[in-house]
Amino acid sequence: MSFVVVIPIYNEKEHIKPLIKEILAVENVSKIIVIDDNSSDGTGGVLDELKEEVWQLKVIHRPQKLGLGTAYIEGFRLALKEDCNFILQMDGDFSHDPKYIPQMLEAIKTCDLVIGSRYISQGGIKNWSLWRRLLSKVASIYVRIITKMPLNDPTSGFKCFRRKVLEKITLDKIHSQGYAFQIEMNYLVWGNNFRIKEIPIVFYERKRGKSKLNLRIILEAMWRVWELRFGNEMIRRITNRTMIFGLFVVI
Repeated sequence: MSFVVVIPIYNEKEHIKPLIKEILAVENVSKIIVIDDNSSDGTGGVLDELKEEVWQLKVIHRPQKLGLGTAYIEGFRLALKEDCNFILQMDGDFSHDPKYIPQMLEAIKTCDLVIGSRYISQGGIKNWSLWRRLLSKVASIYVRIITKMPLNDPTSGFKCFRRKVLEKITLDKIHSQGYAFQIEMNYLVWGNNFRIKEIPIVFYERKRGKSKLNLRIILEAMWRVWELRFGNEMIRRITNRTMIFGLFVVI
């Protein structure tokens, strides 16, 4: 029951080494693939030193910040070259506790995608402001209403895929970043009639550094769900009609 872990990172110098050590404590880790987008805090150097003593660690250095979605896609492609049954993704700032990995591997035995959910019984969030909690919860409800996906936490980034799921999905066609990437992957898995299961996790706000969340990521996620649900062509038509109406009003 071997598995690969994919971790995209940027400026996680203080977190990445202890995180990898805890992941290695879980049995049957085939490979840990870390994608570093040219971190400015020396994270890349820490990883290069660590891979000299950790044979399971593979480090991908990218020349600049190219986005969360492309990092995951690159990591997934490399993971599929490994002899593994499952591919697990997680954040590199300890917001996703490695202690849940055995539970995810147990749950994946009876489904195709396991999502670590903050919004089911026994799940939760630690150390978030009221604003962040409200934003995340409203986003989850918004995604569920528009896409019709029966998921409580569609933006969670802590997941475990059965290998065949990522082999089935056309990774080249995915262009979303941030929360939108998590939503799109879930939508494709659900749309291909794979079995999805949510298990409870407690999400911990990072102790050091700054969150990568920004307005662009939020807006992309808000727009992308409409494209997923109704298709690009219909969205373009709606946009064009709105623009024409707006010009008419201005004139």
